[in-house]
Amino acid sequence: MKACSLWLLMVFFSFIRSASTRFGFHVHSYTVNRWFKSVSMCKELKTRGVRLTLPAQSSVDLSSQQQQEWTEILRATVTALKDGQVVAVPTDTIYGLACVAQDSAAVRRVYDIKGRNGDKPLAICVGEIQDIYRFCSVSVKEELLRDLLPGPVTLVLERSSTLNGDLNPFTKLIGVRIPDHPFMRRLCQMCGEPLALTSANVSTQASTVAASEFEDLWPSLAIVVDGGPIGDKSRLGSTVVDLSVCGRYRIIRPGCALSATVQVLEGKYGLLEDPVNQ
Repeated sequence: MKACSLWLLMVFFSFIRSASTRFGFHVHSYTVNRWFKSVSMCKELKTRGVRLTLPAQSSVDLSSQQQQEWTEILRATVTALKDGQVVAVPTDTIYGLACVAQDSAAVRRVYDIKGRNGDKPLAICVGEIQDIYRFCSVSVKEELLRDLLPGPVTLVLERSSTLNGDLNPFTKLIGVRIPDHPFMRRLCQMCGEPLALTSANVSTQASTVAASEFEDLWPSLAIVVDGGPIGDKSRLGSTVVDLSVCGRYRIIRPGCALSATVQVLEGKYGLLEDPVNQ
């Protein structure tokens, strides 16, 4: 019945479009075209590996039509995430696989796609600094968080009981990110809950990374958001730093922002490097 109704609506719009040409009355082509595009996107979302291309890396100074495209892609991605699906997204470092962190089945799906046995932790991604306090126990000043985030840094903190217990159940810690990427920040804000995030198996040695580099994973994903090539230098991923011990820090992964991160931690806030790392 739904398929029949959709078909009748498409026939109706086709008739209106042809009639406007034949009899001379005006129909706003953008509205009709946008409706057909939305119908097409909804149909595609029932399959796997739908590739949606962002019109630009930044939402600044986009035309109204580009802004509309951004909004449509965001809405489609949010729908897929809330439906328990896994999506590929651009970040400020490399492409990542994301799902809703509070959805245990979706988290297991990420591990299946990555071919992991579940012993490697996933980070979470949020949209705002205040969201960190919902899912983590924070032992550093808020100013420190704001000096490092948003940016290519993952902060490892003690997790709170609010976070899904099936996410990294083998550790009391959780890595949290706020990528400095307008699409990712808006996506997290629209979802209203944390996203579990891991790399999309791209090479970390290339000067730039692109969605095509993990094309073999597309059939396992609901949506691939193609933000174009990322980066203009060696992509080492985010710098991962453990801040779970008060007054100290420990570098877990140097990543692409090591020197700047250490300068903030030691130079501005006087944190000491954990002796375990020395």
